[in-house]
Amino acid sequence: MPTQIAVITGAGAGIGRAAARALGRAGFDIALLGRNEDRLKDAAQELAAHSIRTLVIPVDVAQADAVEQAAVQIEAELGPITVWANCAGATVVGQVAVLSAKDIQRATEVTYLGSVNGTLAALKHMRRRGHGAIINLDLAPSLRGLPLQAAENGARSALRGFCESLRPELLHDADHIRVVMVDLPAINTPRYGWTRNLTGKRLKPVGPVYEPEVAAEAICRAAFTTSRSISIGPSTTLAAIWRILGPGCREARMAKHGYTAQLQKTCAESTAADDLFHSAPGAFAAHGAFDEKARRVDSPFSFFVTSSVRAGLFGAALAAGVTGLMAHIRNSRR
Repeated sequence: MPTQIAVITGAGAGIGRAAARALGRAGFDIALLGRNEDRLKDAAQELAAHSIRTLVIPVDVAQADAVEQAAVQIEAELGPITVWANCAGATVVGQVAVLSAKDIQRATEVTYLGSVNGTLAALKHMRRRGHGAIINLDLAPSLRGLPLQAAENGARSALRGFCESLRPELLHDADHIRVVMVDLPAINTPRYGWTRNLTGKRLKPVGPVYEPEVAAEAICRAAFTTSRSISIGPSTTLAAIWRILGPGCREARMAKHGYTAQLQKTCAESTAADDLFHSAPGAFAAHGAFDEKARRVDSPFSFFVTSSVRAGLFGAALAAGVTGLMAHIRNSRR
């Protein structure tokens, strides 16, 4: 059986670093893409110790031509690409009123267009063979619409819409190429220390936080699943409850608690380096600074909650809607 090749962007640290290990254990050889060559080489050494073939390619995913050239090099040196996971991302945190158009543009170029560039490069090569898997990352519903996160929310929403349009096109052309979104809750990666931060306070994860290995296992499942999306934890259902209660209730709660949920009491260092335009220096790996509170396994009730319970909630909402409609009809006849 020929070796399967997985491409991972943002592979030097955080979720991408953990995903490289997970897919390597699953039998893939790994192409590691990212801006920081030193961290990519460290990741490659970890994999080489387990006899996993690797290829390190320093690249800024916001540059479409460079991503396509990387794909050509991977096919030439490692072999046909079977899985492409877009894990690279960068953002700026702060109120919209203080964000600069330049920062928002750059966050969009890396997080949204970087994933689009990876998807286009993967498609160009996968369509020659008619099969493969493209994995993109999304925010869990509970994290969508958080205050101070407009740049990332906008980029992830755009990526979600892009993938929703791409899937029927692939079906129309009878390509067996799967596009899978992995909905992620807060993950304990170094990003909380190197994200461009305009709040004046140190950042912290919102809600239940998971170790990057949990996200990596979800990405690994996405490489083999027939599902359109994979979620971690029960937050999808909690967000569904808020949608049933009404967006106004959730917005009011976000306005009241959204800031304190994301910000520590200690002040951020004004001279701290960020990764928005250039890779942040340092020997970072997968984990961030929140190991003490991070969960190491997904919720055992995650699948049940996100399927059966969600269906029940939909049924309850439908029943409520029918009841309301009947009441309206009765009142209109009086």
